[in-house]
Amino acid sequence: MKTTVFTNLARTVAVALAGCGAALASTGADAATYSFETINDPANKPFMGATFTNLMGITSDGRTIPGFYGSGQAGDPNTGFVLTLPPAPSNFKPENFPAFAQTQMTAINGNGTTLTGYTYPTNLGVAFDFQFGFYEKGGVFAMVNNPKTPDCSIPKACDKGVITENQLIGVNNSDLAVGFYNDRHGDSHGYTYDIATKTFSADIEVPHAVSTVTAAINNSDEIAGFFTDHHGAIHGFIDNGGVFSTVDPAGSTETQLLGLNGKGIADGFAVIGGVQHGLLFNSLTDTFTILDPAGSTATTLNGINDRGEVVGFFVDAAGNTDGVLGTPIPEPATWIMILTGFAGLGWLGMLGGRKREGARATS
Repeated sequence: MKTTVFTNLARTVAVALAGCGAALASTGADAATYSFETINDPANKPFMGATFTNLMGITSDGRTIPGFYGSGQAGDPNTGFVLTLPPAPSNFKPENFPAFAQTQMTAINGNGTTLTGYTYPTNLGVAFDFQFGFYEKGGVFAMVNNPKTPDCSIPKACDKGVITENQLIGVNNSDLAVGFYNDRHGDSHGYTYDIATKTFSADIEVPHAVSTVTAAINNSDEIAGFFTDHHGAIHGFIDNGGVFSTVDPAGSTETQLLGLNGKGIADGFAVIGGVQHGLLFNSLTDTFTILDPAGSTATTLNGINDRGEVVGFFVDAAGNTDGVLGTPIPEPATWIMILTGFAGLGWLGMLGGRKREGARATS
């Protein structure tokens, strides 16, 4: 099996341009390839000395970003918003499921017409608040819960400590959404939901996995997410038409893919050496990139559009969780040319492959 290559992004760009006949000296720093902007909802007030803002998705034109603030702890409810750039206070529009205590906005499709998320009827604390998926289209909210989701409010319906959990966390331009539900034991099962026909797919399971979360879907219906194996380790994956590819950078003890664009670029995070880093993965070249804003002690990237713009959050030295927008340098059009041009440089033959996990298992 070929070895997957783990690269520094600045070096990757330098080599790619050199192969095109251009000269570019490597800076040796990932920060030189992305410009980061910290974006926090001004309505977010400190809770126990810290604030929490999370950016979750981004439209194709890079102008609209859904997210939420609040840690979800008792007394600090998750509160949804949709931001229109530039990030002025008046551009944060509250977006919450009606009459429910908490909302997390999780994704928006490329043309900005459909949002997904999940909501909670209570704010008792993370370990106690049941979660229910939804989508919003044209300002109208509709709850979406996989019928296999158990009602853990019924005595003995679920194992001790397991809560009712169903999340809708990704959507494409065809209004095909992805999400997951937890079974009575607390193990996750992925699925797609067709908003137009209001139908659920069979469970999406990475073969031999204990738990599977489908987190993102692009306009080619490719799916990214993560799974837990029988040893308790968490790995990223990409599902292309029922063929699963495991995605782990070298040295990672945990990998989660949370966003996927139409160019085959996924983002998420990886824990390497005990530190959580933002991660880009190019599925065309099997290359990884660490991507952290300056001052981050832990980074998560949640969404990526076809321009290469990424959104997520990071924990700063003061313990605040800050929303972040990353814009590639050079400009997005050039960036896409570089990323998609690797195949023409012969990189597909040079760089490693992911493990193919076989055909999709369904329940």
